[in-house]
Amino acid sequence: MWQQIAAQISLELDIDFQVERKISLTGGSINLAYKISGGGHDFFVKLHHREQLEQFENEQLSLVCLAQTHCVRVPRVICVGQTLDKAFLVLEYLPLQTEQPANWAALAKQLARLHQLHEQAMFGFDWDNQLGLTTQPNQWQGNWSSFFSEQRLGWQLQLLLEQGFGFGNIDHIVEQARQRLVHHKPKPSLLHGDLWRGNIGFTAESPVIFDPASYFGDREADIACSSLYGTFPAEFYHHYQQYYPLTADFEERKALYNLYHILNHANLFRGNYLIQAQEQIKLLFHLKGQA
Repeated sequence: MWQQIAAQISLELDIDFQVERKISLTGGSINLAYKISGGGHDFFVKLHHREQLEQFENEQLSLVCLAQTHCVRVPRVICVGQTLDKAFLVLEYLPLQTEQPANWAALAKQLARLHQLHEQAMFGFDWDNQLGLTTQPNQWQGNWSSFFSEQRLGWQLQLLLEQGFGFGNIDHIVEQARQRLVHHKPKPSLLHGDLWRGNIGFTAESPVIFDPASYFGDREADIACSSLYGTFPAEFYHHYQQYYPLTADFEERKALYNLYHILNHANLFRGNYLIQAQEQIKLLFHLKGQA
């Protein structure tokens, strides 16, 4: 397997790369990860079952789209492919360092620049991709309230129902979500799509974001996600607000946007996430006056 990966790296970079050292890395809950080295070159390799090649191909496309904005730093994609029993994604290896307050200010500036581009008139993406291992549909729509309620919440709820986990009438929940967003008219921004603390790092030169699930959506969805699992420090929000202020009613939508990620965790991991999803749905859609 490693010889095949090394051969594809060599082909892509026009070098003679051989794997001399490999170190298993921790941190991910879905893929295996390694640092491989040889001849003065270091690479980051993600591995999964061979059938998950599409996941890595879509991650590659998201990383390339983010890189092309020249707003945020992402790892450079080296190659993607399959061995006899594994799918793999090879990225440049970026040594990360301990975060400093100034790092979060720089990240806020970069994300604000990304969110301010507004180069797309509709919501969605040119292809479906994955949030973790869950398919994320991205059919183009002109209406944000319909896009989010149907392709984010409705989709996740249907997947859960098919596995025997129902949280109420899906059509009712989707319509309630649509009504909550119907008067909110954001401009489409290219999103990271899964902007939690585990997908952020800092090199000596700049912040870096990775493991995207990108699409064009409401930039508030990225900012909401940043507070869900290990909230970003106050420095980030202070500086983001300076570069691209959020409106006061953002807080009314934050829990709704984060329900998408809670439902996805329920789909992937079950357990307490099922309880959390049920509680959030009751809070958002059955208790009057709750946001």
